[in-house]
Amino acid sequence: MKTEDFDFYLPAGLIAQFPAGQRNSSRLLYLDSRRHCRQDTLFSSLSNYLRAGDVMVFNDTKVIKARLFGKKESGGKVEVLVERILDDRHALAAIRASHAPKPDSRLLLADAIPATVIAREEEFYTLRFEHALPVAELLQCYGQLPLPPYINRPAIDSDEARYQTVYARNAGAIAAPTAGLHFDQNMMDHLRSLGVTIAYVTLHVGAGTFQPVRVAHIADHSMHSESYHIPQATVDAIQKAQLAGGRVLAVGTTSLRALEACASAHQGHLVAGHGETRIFITPGYRFQVVERLLTNFHLPRSTLLMLVSAFAGIDNIRDAYQHAIKEQYRFFSYGDAMLIEREL
Repeated sequence: MKTEDFDFYLPAGLIAQFPAGQRNSSRLLYLDSRRHCRQDTLFSSLSNYLRAGDVMVFNDTKVIKARLFGKKESGGKVEVLVERILDDRHALAAIRASHAPKPDSRLLLADAIPATVIAREEEFYTLRFEHALPVAELLQCYGQLPLPPYINRPAIDSDEARYQTVYARNAGAIAAPTAGLHFDQNMMDHLRSLGVTIAYVTLHVGAGTFQPVRVAHIADHSMHSESYHIPQATVDAIQKAQLAGGRVLAVGTTSLRALEACASAHQGHLVAGHGETRIFITPGYRFQVVERLLTNFHLPRSTLLMLVSAFAGIDNIRDAYQHAIKEQYRFFSYGDAMLIEREL
């Protein structure tokens, strides 16, 4: 398939620049892919689409303050976005500068952190931080919250809470699992009271989530590697639900990717533990675990738009997105949500 098959025009005014007033006050578009029908509703009505015995799988990754500003020895400005902390002294990072830094060149970040460029592989650099504190602590002290590039403003104090899920606990992501931003603690408690099982996976979201596919044919696209962890309790909860006729709902594409990557690596079975994945889900993929998906609206020509097109069917997604644009839904990280029933 061609990348242009996943393009669409989005008016700039529909890109949400701030979150809704309350976490669960956004809108919700329900899409039944099998029946080719949809319904406009509110996110606060999500429980109407759930029943006792269902299991919802959330991604409990926590966004780190991954953005650092600084300068090269030559004086040129640089912007560093840490993709992954490798150990206490090293990190993998994207670097924006007028001229790409060369190996062995030195940077001064946040006027406090000397760093050395060790190597470059494609668009990412390996950096060694020349400081007594470990990288994680340095980012917490000197880093800035990495809001997505389509939010055209600097991060403000309220983003510290709102660009983080209420259940975030495992630090390591540079982007929030945005479908989870709609949930507050009261809603989580309400779902449990209905007999819905809440389970967790961890997938640390990387910079690749924002990057459009730049090749003409999607088969030529290469995904970035992301790390995930699936606890035994989550495996048990999903297996119990499947045996009892409950449905598996992934909250966000990252939760879905973790579950499907694990199943794909183990002949269709979920296995507890850690893994790395480059899974690229496109139309034609056969889903093995997830039956329902809660997700936000995604960028044109993005791998996430391709994923939801695989889940719901290309025509269903095209129609749903056209409807969302006509009805003035809010798009992307701070935008509204969709609940999708899998097509096949």
